Amino acid sequence: MSMAADYSSEGGRATASPDRALTVLGLETSCDETAASVVRLSPDGEATVLSSVVHSQIDDHAAYGGVVPEIAARSHVEMIDGVVRRAMDEAGLGYGDLDGVAATAGPGLVGGVMVGLSFGKAVALARGLPLIAVNHLEGHAVSARLGQPVDYPFLLLLVSGGHCQLLEVRGVGDMTRLGTTIDDAAGEAFDKIAKALGLGYPGGPALEKLAETGDGSRFDLPRALLGRKDCDFSFSGLKTAAARLAQTCETDQQRADLADAVQTAIARQLSERSDRALKAYAEDHPHRLFVVAGGVAANRTVRATLQATAEKNGFAFLAPPMAYCTDNAAMIALAGAERLRKGLVSDVDTAARPRWPLDEYSALNDPTHAPGRKGAKA
Repeated sequence: MSMAADYSSEGGRATASPDRALTVLGLETSCDETAASVVRLSPDGEATVLSSVVHSQIDDHAAYGGVVPEIAARSHVEMIDGVVRRAMDEAGLGYGDLDGVAATAGPGLVGGVMVGLSFGKAVALARGLPLIAVNHLEGHAVSARLGQPVDYPFLLLLVSGGHCQLLEVRGVGDMTRLGTTIDDAAGEAFDKIAKALGLGYPGGPALEKLAETGDGSRFDLPRALLGRKDCDFSFSGLKTAAARLAQTCETDQQRADLADAVQTAIARQLSERSDRALKAYAEDHPHRLFVVAGGVAANRTVRATLQATAEKNGFAFLAPPMAYCTDNAAMIALAGAERLRKGLVSDVDTAARPRWPLDEYSALNDPTHAPGRKGAKA
């Protein structure tokens, strides 16, 4: 059933009835996955994934060792219609059963973002549905709620190929940055070092597999920002040092040892900064929950290290199910449904954004990069 009868405008914001479930179609095209999902959000906040379809472009980009933006955007154009149709079919619903359509509006490769956002606008206009433009990072922030009910607030480590941030999450549209990368993200370091080791694309999972047979103690990798007491990250020095060491590896065992050293170093830095954030967060919050989300959260060593750090500080630890760690549309649909519940809908002229910080106040008033430098996507 359409939500037209239960949708009203209050104070300039559209407000959904709080006593009914909301069913939202989500679209994700920010990088190299074309994804669509239908999620139903109950009045008490429980999310049910009715369908989640992801078309990966790994084969399209493998020959280039990374994502080629033009190829990614073209593939999104070719695949989006079929992926959405399959998601609707698997959910057993038609467009008339939706209450809204959510689409990633950034950050990401803007050519790809435009494809999913434009498709979402078309559905919204054709069916008279609310459009919800979703920050891709906010999708990751709520992704743990796809596996089980999770109450706000919580401390979040968002760690992926393009982003690495610590955030206090009070709800959609209400987050405060505690720390961020000042150069590269952890996932980028994984991928670039894997490429230097000749592991191909995607590099992160390949490096993790190689590290299983390695002994990283033979390599001494640099530790970044040791003199600083904040929660910021830096992985550029590690990436450069490991890439140079990769050129000296002559045997498979040496490569495995370096892979293990890299994985351990990344997990250690994530743990050290998270430990600082956990201690600071605990001073003001009795609800002690530490959520780790993003593609790097699928790495078993990283996950185990961060779980131990959380438990040491008296925090419960939670990561999304593996299927929702990497890019997917279920997280976009859920973020869209939560926004729709709060009346946070978007105009159809909303523009795609290559950069979109979750905490825009901190990004403007306490930037991590000097003026004139674009820096990390976040």
